Amino acid sequence: MIMVGELEEEMMVGKRGGRERCQVYFVGAGPGDPELITLRGLRCIKEADLVLYTGSLVPKETVAEAKAGAMVIDSSGMTLEEIHEQILRAVSSGGMVARVHTGDPSLFGAVGEQMELLERDGIDYQVIPGVTAAFAAAASAKVSFTTPEATQTLIITRGAGKTPVPKDEALERLASHRCSLAIYLSAAMAGEVQEALLKGGYGPETLVVIGYRVGWKDGAVWETQLGKLSQEVMEKGIKRQAVFLVLPGQEKGKRSRLYHPSFSHGFRKSSKE
Repeated sequence: MIMVGELEEEMMVGKRGGRERCQVYFVGAGPGDPELITLRGLRCIKEADLVLYTGSLVPKETVAEAKAGAMVIDSSGMTLEEIHEQILRAVSSGGMVARVHTGDPSLFGAVGEQMELLERDGIDYQVIPGVTAAFAAAASAKVSFTTPEATQTLIITRGAGKTPVPKDEALERLASHRCSLAIYLSAAMAGEVQEALLKGGYGPETLVVIGYRVGWKDGAVWETQLGKLSQEVMEKGIKRQAVFLVLPGQEKGKRSRLYHPSFSHGFRKSSKE
């Protein structure tokens, strides 16, 4: 099958710089809102012969523009081996595959093991980034992860549940940095999260944004304090599909140097010069 259209040039450039046609694309679908997918990701879905998407996390509207005749499969109940088998079938027949992941593929998407199988079988692939839930939640809540002279670091992590985390990445240890945190996959352990962060050094008044099913029609984003996190989550009945944004240093009135009249940079002279 000879691919034509808007993705032709991208498909002809292989992952290792050659001119082979790329047949598999990992597409970041964004947090749930179909309008938050990138233009490139949407074009890829439109061109694909096989669209594999995680239906439990990616709404059908996101893959609704797959072309006529394309095979669209919900991979929610499939194993890694079954997913790879579907990809192999499409590739062996000359087709293009859009493997659609929620948010950004590089975060908690289990793409590494899929890439290993593709590399083992000599199949070229590319990754198209997407908007992750933490950034969508911050945008909806109108907050910033970084604030002048307060915090300039964001840590993206998760609590230790069925899947453990390295000892040095335990929430209590990460909390010692007192920077912004985006905590995924931890809604069912909000009490443990709250306890660990308080022990690690955050004050109970620390701002926390809770993003539930961000971007979905039934989603919600609201603010609370760290000392009330567990109570809020319990009262709302949230057990999954939530992200917690821990945001210290959110006091108003802090101004960056970038736009300050006394600050010079390559595009502007300060008022003192």
